[in-house]
Amino acid sequence: MVNPACDALESAGHELPAAFFTVHVSALRRALLFIIVLMMLAPPLHAARERVPTPKTGDRNGASYASRDDVSRFITEMVERHGFVREELQALFRKSVYQPGIIKAITPLPPRDGTQGRSWQTYRANFVNPQRIEAGQRFRAQYAAALARASAEFGVPEEIILAIIGVETIYGRNMGSYRVVDALVTLGFDYPPRSEYFRSELENYLLHARDTGIDVFSVKGSYAGAIGIPQFMPGSLRRFALDYDGDGQANLVASPVDAIGSVANFLKDHGWERGGAIAVAVRVEGEAFRKFVDGSVKPANRIADLAAAGVSLAEEVSGVVPETLCALVELETPGRPSEYRASLNNFYVITRYNRSSFYAAAVMDLAQALRVTVP
Repeated sequence: MVNPACDALESAGHELPAAFFTVHVSALRRALLFIIVLMMLAPPLHAARERVPTPKTGDRNGASYASRDDVSRFITEMVERHGFVREELQALFRKSVYQPGIIKAITPLPPRDGTQGRSWQTYRANFVNPQRIEAGQRFRAQYAAALARASAEFGVPEEIILAIIGVETIYGRNMGSYRVVDALVTLGFDYPPRSEYFRSELENYLLHARDTGIDVFSVKGSYAGAIGIPQFMPGSLRRFALDYDGDGQANLVASPVDAIGSVANFLKDHGWERGGAIAVAVRVEGEAFRKFVDGSVKPANRIADLAAAGVSLAEEVSGVVPETLCALVELETPGRPSEYRASLNNFYVITRYNRSSFYAAAVMDLAQALRVTVP
């Protein structure tokens, strides 16, 4: 191969020194050695392809969703109930992709050896930590006006709105990477324990896409099909999403202000009590209290009833009196004593967002951390 540098020097009438050739031969040897090493270290192309498989349309058995009887019945319902075009829905289901990772993510893990289930302390540490608190402070500083307006309008404390958005997506950093339509089709037709619920959410998603004119395949979300900064399921998105920034559309994916107003709207609509407490830490003695630990978070027992069973408030809370209705929530950590809280109406409202006492307790604790760390 001709070296352009050599040609340039010769044409200019310069004599090439011997050192020039020595240096270039040496450089070529080093370059060749470097290339050989890279080739040895690089994985075979077939191995790379195996690690990143190309998604294929179809259900878990490889058949097109559009060819299934249960999908055909769903399509017929959508045509008759909402006036969808059958051929368009069939085309949609032909393009839908079964996601095994979604089934794995949603399936509860069996307890590890020597444990009795989930750990509250581990769960809490995932959401109540310096990183999320600092991110919440920055978010509050940036959207202070919207938070103040939503709190005044809906009666929900700013720190509760902040905590929910922080727990859900770390203030929009992690909104999910699955196509929402794939998540809802996978769960609606290949996850029998909750197929009815997810088919209902698929119905709402298709209606939302039609109403807003979005490409049904363009939206990404969580493995459960939740969408945007506050992770609304499609049914909640259609009912509670607000255009809170006044730009003419409720966009929970791109507008933090819309997310703030929508979260507050959701909580108010589910019965949030302005100025009300959320839960109270309690101490327990004996075993009589056990009859109140039934997994329910809906307030149905008086504080006085719990007191008679050996439950005492760890602190006095304004508005919480012997006649106040509550539920007794146990937050378990394998190998450690459980924490107990007398949960009130606003705790129950938070569980309408995510029906888990761990979730509501984490929101409560992150909100408390954000409240006491106001810059």
